[in-house]
Order: sequence, then structure tokens, then C-alpha cells
Amino acid sequence: MSILVTGGAGYIGSHMVYALTDAGRDVVVLDNLSTGARGLVSDAARFVEGDAGNVALVTGLIAKHGVETIIHFAGSIVVPDSVADPLAYYANNTVVARSLIEAAVKGGVKNFIFSSTATVYAGESADPLSETLPTGPVSPYGRSKLMTEWMLEDCARAYDFRYVALRYFNVAGADAKGRTGQSSPRATHLIKRASQVALGRVAHLDIFGTDYPTADGTGVRDYIHVSDLVDAHARALDYLREGGPAAVMNCGYGHGASVRDVIASMERVTGRPLPVKEGPRRAGDPPWLVADARKVRDVLGWRPQHDDLDKIVRSAYAWEQRLNSVGHN
Repeated sequence: MSILVTGGAGYIGSHMVYALTDAGRDVVVLDNLSTGARGLVSDAARFVEGDAGNVALVTGLIAKHGVETIIHFAGSIVVPDSVADPLAYYANNTVVARSLIEAAVKGGVKNFIFSSTATVYAGESADPLSETLPTGPVSPYGRSKLMTEWMLEDCARAYDFRYVALRYFNVAGADAKGRTGQSSPRATHLIKRASQVALGRVAHLDIFGTDYPTADGTGVRDYIHVSDLVDAHARALDYLREGGPAAVMNCGYGHGASVRDVIASMERVTGRPLPVKEGPRRAGDPPWLVADARKVRDVLGWRPQHDDLDKIVRSAYAWEQRLNSVGHN
């Protein structure tokens, strides 16, 4: 039986594919390469170029490869872009997910793992966010993801179908073996951008908002190493295969770092100052996003191995150096 990974040529998806193939799993990758890169996909996986929202294509892959689990990473992820163009986000996230779920149900796929987001939560609490808190996303990105969670919940009630939705906090870092990492030159992830600035590919790092009600006035985020996040997915896969009921879980470390903390970390890693430019807040950015991660630890037995900001930054910077050496933007 095989595992279908949508968005498997992207940042997190490609790490997942390597983890699965390293473990000897049979993997099919589906990616339209709109933001992903074919070269990031493990050679041990089967690759298909196409859209996750193409029901006929997905049902055909399910039948051809005996797919028993779908891990869905494909989608758009930039909060400010979602505010500027909400319809694009509802199309590429919610509508595509609806079609993918339809294909899964039609094809008899019983297990589904979904990459959701911490931005589904309501309010601006400085306390760690638990899964029991009310949802109320302020951005179309968060709304598009929450709508998919609702669809999964309804389908789990109606069909022989179970899911785990993992609500990501801020994912960063890169594969320890240097096989894959965040490769989009337009990425807005703070640590990625800081790495580009440190290598001189970008003139300065923008700080969006210095008047937040945080200790140093900049936004605080729970940064999780991509390898730890992927391990949570692998454990969710085993959990579903063992008959675990549908669940929603946070993926974070339970503590945050500010924008200035990340800048200081990059300066420690590189040994030189990072040029920055302060500007106003971006639409849709809350002051804090920190996980209450007790559930994922208790239910899945997840134990992070990379919970150190300098370690995360160092791995991201090493990947960016590798991209620099081969002429990537």
C-alpha cells in the first residue's frame, strides 16, 4: 500500500517524502510545480506532475498505486497575499482540498493527514494556544484552512474516513543531509529571508511592526524545525493506521522567539551584523503565535529533537549557502 503526498516537491512536502522513503515506504508525489521544484523530490518516490484538485487524476492514482493514505501539503501559504487576493486562496486551498477529499472518499482512502495552520485561532492571546480554544481566523489564508478542517470533520462523520489535521506554527530549518530546504526565492518566511540577507542576496531584512505589545515590540512566533514537524506527520500516519480516531493537533515547541531574537540568532550564526529596515505592521499578522503542544506529545508520543533557535537558523543558513553556491536566487 502506498502513500500519496500532494505538494511533495515543496518545502515541507519534500522533507516528508525523504522521511517516508528513508523508512522504506512506497510514496507517490503529486505536485503541479507552481511553487515546488522537481529536483527536491526523492528519487525513491514516484513523481506525477498535476493538480491535487483533479478528481479524475487523483482517483486514478489511488487505484493504480493502491493508495491507503493521503498527506496533503499542496496550497498557498502567504498571509498578506491572501488578504490581497482572497479568492485565489479559497480556490487553491479550500476548493482543491474539497476535490481531493472527494477523490479520497471515492477511492476508498481511509486515512488523511492535513497541513493546517495556527492562524485558525481567534484573538491575540499571549498564552500558548490549545486546540480547545475557539477558532476565528483573521486572514483568508486561515479561513481557507479552517474550512478544510470542517470538511474533514464532516466527512469523518459521514464515511469510513479518518484524519489528523496538524496546525503548524512557524516552520523553519532544513534537512540535516542537505537534500532539501526552503527553495522559493519569493518566500516570506523570516528565517529564510534573514538567510538571504546574510548572504547578500537581499539588501536588508524588513521588520514588519515594532509596536506590538511584546517584550521588544516585534512579533513573537513559535519556530519549529521542519524535521520535527515531519516526525509529527510520520507519527500521525502510524496513529491512523493503528485505528486512532480523527484528531486536530498543534505542532510547535510551546515557546516563542521575536523577530529581533531571530535577527540576533542569525548574527550569532554568521558572526556579522544583519542589515534591517523597520516598517509598519502587515495585515493579518497577530502579535503572538505560540503553541500549547501537549496534545501532540501525549497522543502521538512526539518528542522534538531540534528545539533550539540557533540550530534551526544554522540549518536554514547552511541550505541557503548551498543554494548560493549553485546559483539559485
